[in-house]
Amino acid sequence: MPARKSFRFSRNQTIGLVFGCSVFGTASQILIKTGATALSGASVMAMVTNPYLVGGYGLYGFSTILLILALRDGELSVLYPVISLTFVWVALLSTVFFGEVLSPMKLLGILTIVAGVAVLGGGAKK
Repeated sequence: MPARKSFRFSRNQTIGLVFGCSVFGTASQILIKTGATALSGASVMAMVTNPYLVGGYGLYGFSTILLILALRDGELSVLYPVISLTFVWVALLSTVFFGEVLSPMKLLGILTIVAGVAVLGGGAKK
């Protein structure tokens, strides 16, 4: 039987997968927060029947699958910082969905994360 050729992702594809991981991770955090605030009690049954929590953890699992696929072919030192963009998206979307304040310090933190990802991405091997 002939050897099976393994599919490999390109550099841009692995970055796309991790970016997707960041987007789905963000959505999962928003859903988990929504579900947590909707809980009337702390029982396990209330948690496992809460559609926001179930959906949030489902998306979190999906984002983990994307991360595994990306890490198989990509550079960890380049891909993992892209995941830190999840913090940026969560901070921005928390102002929209939960009315949280985007203080100057939070904004500075966001800019620092984005700059760090850009610097690390620029240092990747081609």
